[in-house]
Amino acid sequence: MSSTSLPRAHGGAVLSAVMRQAPEDFRVEELDGFEATGSGEHLLLDVEKRGMNTAFAAARIAQWAGVGDVAIGYAGLKDRHAVTRQRFSVHLPKRVAPDVAMLDSPELRVLGQAWHARKLPRGALAGNRFEIMLRAVVGERAAIDTRLAAIAAEGVPNFFGEQRFGREGGNVRNALAMFEGRRVRRDQRTMLLSAARSELFNRVLAARVEAGHWNRGLQGEVWMLDGSRSVFGPEDPTPALEARLAAFDIHPTAPLWGRGTPRVRDAALAIELSALDDALSLTLRGGLEQAGLKQERRATRMRPQAMAWDWPQVDVLRLRFELPPGCYATAVTTELGPTQDRSSESAGADARLPAGGV
Repeated sequence: MSSTSLPRAHGGAVLSAVMRQAPEDFRVEELDGFEATGSGEHLLLDVEKRGMNTAFAAARIAQWAGVGDVAIGYAGLKDRHAVTRQRFSVHLPKRVAPDVAMLDSPELRVLGQAWHARKLPRGALAGNRFEIMLRAVVGERAAIDTRLAAIAAEGVPNFFGEQRFGREGGNVRNALAMFEGRRVRRDQRTMLLSAARSELFNRVLAARVEAGHWNRGLQGEVWMLDGSRSVFGPEDPTPALEARLAAFDIHPTAPLWGRGTPRVRDAALAIELSALDDALSLTLRGGLEQAGLKQERRATRMRPQAMAWDWPQVDVLRLRFELPPGCYATAVTTELGPTQDRSSESAGADARLPAGGV
């Protein structure tokens, strides 16, 4: 679902603005999930990239090190239209690395390096720190500040961002074609399966937002522990669970579709099946089941941490916050109002590799 069609949990739009007028307007920094061991065959590189997505940076690092792509590890995907800081690992069994100064360029520079015992696996990060500049802001500042305070206190629906769906939602269309028999590469298959799952999740979450219980438990709810993928239930809301919910210790969930019977029951199951009963949803459900994916769950809400904002100029709003892994900054900005993403206007001018990440 496009962010323009997603319902807002905190009310109508309080602003319109321009986002990513330049890469420096969207800064992302990975929060490391572990300390380097200081020894081993994998060189960890902390890099800053400008206007370069993760896959392109990984290919450049592999070329610099004289190794194959499989020797490069990274924890998460980062969009091209941003200034981003993230880790890469390079497998160098002989512990001999070329001069890192040879990697430096206007688009990529090495900030630090250390040896580590293992390849950097996907998902091995504590979260992401964002600094976002919204320009040409139109709206009442008091209303905007009030909305931001509500987001900081109550969180936002944990929607997948548009990056997951590709340009103009093309990944979902391509997933449908794949389910109908079109052959795709293995890496493309993974991306398209994720897009199909994300589309279904967003549809269920949108239904829960519209019904007013994206942040409340339903009869037959399956709950997720904060900061993990551990779930329990189905279990009806109780005073004890409501207290944990209010403390952001647990969250309601929605499905990442796959084979098997949905774990939820009663009212929670009813809204999920109702939201996924149209022709497109049924086709996506069938394709995911045929592909062998199993039913999983994702939290319906997330709360930005260390959230702060200020107004450098009368029509410029600067946002700072941290999000858990797998959460999208656009879930926060969508709650404010429509933003014109200037990066999409030039997307066709550079087709080196598809953008991705947060």
